Amino acid sequence: MSFLRPCALYQFLLTSHTGRWMPCQSWAFLRWPGLDGLMRFLIIVLLWSTLSEIRHIPSSSMYPTLRVGDRVIVERASYYIRHPAINDIVIFRPPTKQPGFKEGEAFIKRIVAKAGDSVEVHHKALYVNGIAQNEDFLAERPTYTMKETIVPKGHVFVLGDNRNRSNDSHIWGSVPVKNIIGRYVMSCFRPSGSCP
Repeated sequence: MSFLRPCALYQFLLTSHTGRWMPCQSWAFLRWPGLDGLMRFLIIVLLWSTLSEIRHIPSSSMYPTLRVGDRVIVERASYYIRHPAINDIVIFRPPTKQPGFKEGEAFIKRIVAKAGDSVEVHHKALYVNGIAQNEDFLAERPTYTMKETIVPKGHVFVLGDNRNRSNDSHIWGSVPVKNIIGRYVMSCFRPSGSCP
């Protein structure tokens, strides 16, 4: 196994007199990582796969925040220690069987209201607890209306940023918190020329 032997430069620096002026007498950091390095790498991979995942964005329901084809990093740990917050972008299993979607597919939407809040849409604006929301991240203002709805305990109300082209809570109601898979962290890949 010659690839595990120290390289010639390493041998030269270790045995030559010019290397003695260095305050670092050990050149161990230049060696192959060994078993402990491999174990550290495996632990990092295990933690990464347990606490996060990478998902693909298949639709334009979150445009302009997320585009079709984007790859996003989703972390799954934070909701074990805190509750979902307003404006969190979450990945979740739909509360009811949606036509055209397979078992196990997930949705990505923005939380706009949580348990106990009243939600309604009229005059091209979202109202939460009677207050019009300033949403500068929308593709366009909603053209639909929705009667006042109270979000039940243990649920959140989610809407896509592309309000008029999103299959979300204004159609099928609030989402149980237990259906949330994780929270959007960041986009890690955006294909060139991606469009809504």
